Formats: sequence, C-alpha cells, structure tokens
Amino acid sequence: MNLVLQGPQASQESLDQLAALAGAARVVRLGEHALRCEDVPFTTELKERIDAAAYAAQVDACFIETGRTLDDFRLVAMDMDSTLITIECIDEIADMQGLKPQVAEITEAAMRGELDFAASLTRRVALLEGLDATALQRVYEERLRISMGGETMLRAVQAAGLKTLLVSGGFTFFTDRLKERLSLDFTHANTLEVADGKLTGRVLGGIVDAEEKMRTVQRVCAQLGIDPRQAIVMGDGANDLRMMGIAGLSVAFRAKPVVRAQASVALNFSGLDGLLTILR
Repeated sequence: MNLVLQGPQASQESLDQLAALAGAARVVRLGEHALRCEDVPFTTELKERIDAAAYAAQVDACFIETGRTLDDFRLVAMDMDSTLITIECIDEIADMQGLKPQVAEITEAAMRGELDFAASLTRRVALLEGLDATALQRVYEERLRISMGGETMLRAVQAAGLKTLLVSGGFTFFTDRLKERLSLDFTHANTLEVADGKLTGRVLGGIVDAEEKMRTVQRVCAQLGIDPRQAIVMGDGANDLRMMGIAGLSVAFRAKPVVRAQASVALNFSGLDGLLTILR
C-alpha cells in the first residue's frame, strides 16, 4: 500500500515523523504540506497507530493501493450538505423559522445513524410549515458556501473526463442551483412542497434516503455504462454509507466517526481537493 499524508497546516517535521512510523520503501514529497510513503507493509495495527498519531497532528493519513490514480475512475458522486457545501440547508432554513436548535439536534442524530433518516426528515420538514418560500433563496445567497477545495476538485475531475453526481437527502432548490453553478452532470434530491408562496411542511414524492442514494449511484453508473467500482463516492453522514459501500473509493469528508470507520479514506483536515493528492 501507499500512504498519503497531508494537512493544510502540516509541517515537514510532523509529516516526516509520521512517515517514519510507516516503514516505507520510499518517501516522495508532494508539496509543502503533503508526502507519499510508497510500498508500506500494511497491517491493521499499523493503520490504527498511524491514524491515531496523524489525527493528533491534524494530518490526514490515507492508505491506498499502489498505482491508483484518477484515471481509474469515471464518476465522482457527492453528498451535498456538510460535504460539497459547508452547511446543513435544512438547519439554516429552520433558523429563518426560529427553530434551528430543535431541527439541528434531529439532523445531528440522523447523521450519526441514531435516527431513521426518512422519518427524521419528515419530522424536520413538518416544522417548516408556513415559512415563506423566499427563505430558501436567502439561505442560498447568504449562507451556502462551497467546502474548502471543492471547486478545485471539481475542475480537476471534470478536466480529467470524469462525470459528476450530486445526490442529496436535502432539497432540489439547492441542488438545481449548484448543478448550474458548478457544471455538474447529474443531481438528485428531495422536493419541498410549496403552496401560495409558503412551505407546506411536506416533501413531494419519495424521500432520498440511504437506499435511494445508493440506487441513484447505481442508476447513473448504468447510464454511463460503468461499474460502481469505477465511482468515487464522498459523504459525511450515516445516510451516505450505502452508496459509499458500493464505490471503488469512498471518501469520508469531515465525517461522523461511524462513516470514517467504514470509508476507504478520510479527509478530516484537508479540503475536498485532498482527493487529488491521494490519487496523484
């Protein structure tokens, strides 16, 4: 295995100390804040030791099979809230209703996998009943920000010929705008019902839960004529685990512990463009 060590604040000294633990045949510097340890004698015990030391040093330690590059993949599929963007849209919409703490608590529990996602979304959306629909535009304009490195990552994968999918348990109001803004190929999300300019507190159609996210990745892969193992899937919450589980490479981004534990690689400190360093 190769081991990629990177972190926006990582010093050469801290990277070198972590590299020494790996027992690599070679060490290649990938820039001021990143290096690759090649032909590491991988064991679960070694991974646990390096992961713990790297996390303490605010460094991302990503083990990956030797020789893997971006050319091995044809699709990048991403979760939206707290992955491609920095916010949970439903929490910010709820803030316009004065209900952010109540909604955010449910969101957090759902992302940790403690609540059924579909049921939790129904509960949260119901609290938005009567809110003026203009609140959605305010959230988009005033609060929605692309996560660190997101635009750099997308430009690079698009230039390399990969297709892009944004699949979200959030809302089409935001995915539609991000699709146009970022030139994404595919999007899929929930539709909030609006009547007389106000939110009704209901979602139209089926809810995009963990199973539907996985099915969406499968549908898009079938449409592209590729195997899901040619997909990179990025997410942060428990409802992303099913789609991450069928991918050739799963990336936990600023993720909950249950997600980090099951992902191929985790980016806890680097931006989304850390993916490019891993597959360099």
